[in-house]
Amino acid sequence: MRPLVLASASPARLGLLRAAGLEPRVVVSGFDEDAVHRDDPLELVEELAAGKAAAVAADVTDGALVVGCDSLLVLDGQTLGKPHTAQEATRRWQAMRGRTGTLATGHCVVDTAAGRTVSAVATTQVRFGTPTDDELAAYVATGEPLGVAGAFTLDGFCAPFVDGIDGDPGTVIGLSLPLLRRLLADLDVSLVDLWRRP
Repeated sequence: MRPLVLASASPARLGLLRAAGLEPRVVVSGFDEDAVHRDDPLELVEELAAGKAAAVAADVTDGALVVGCDSLLVLDGQTLGKPHTAQEATRRWQAMRGRTGTLATGHCVVDTAAGRTVSAVATTQVRFGTPTDDELAAYVATGEPLGVAGAFTLDGFCAPFVDGIDGDPGTVIGLSLPLLRRLLADLDVSLVDLWRRP
């Protein structure tokens, strides 16, 4: 079975892979995301994912498949990553309430044994609810929105404030499993061959 490496510290991405029968080892890339600038948000997330995957792949010696991802929310043409502060998270949610944004997640897989790389972007439309100011303050106080793209999640405290999505929920959580399967197939690797064996 080919080793699989997740080039991300995201517990949500790791959880998705584990729930799908995969057991990657985690290696955080240390890639400088601030060094990448693109006007097109889809190009930006794809390049960020590729940068993370390449940074980790450079140190892999066991022929592993390295998966890198990056996510951004696009609202009114503006690219929104992690807010990092409570004030910014609050400001963003005030702008997002009752509206629809696009969550884009870039994916990159590096086959270190074959020296091949594939990448693509998955997008999902997110319909935000209308939390009250008190609910919003309580949500921001949890700290959850500070470290996630777009200041929200589908699988945490924020779930009651997302009215619905159009697309793959994994894209919003941080990794699209259908897209990962297709990228692996492009590298002549079957995802099912990577499943944990009892």
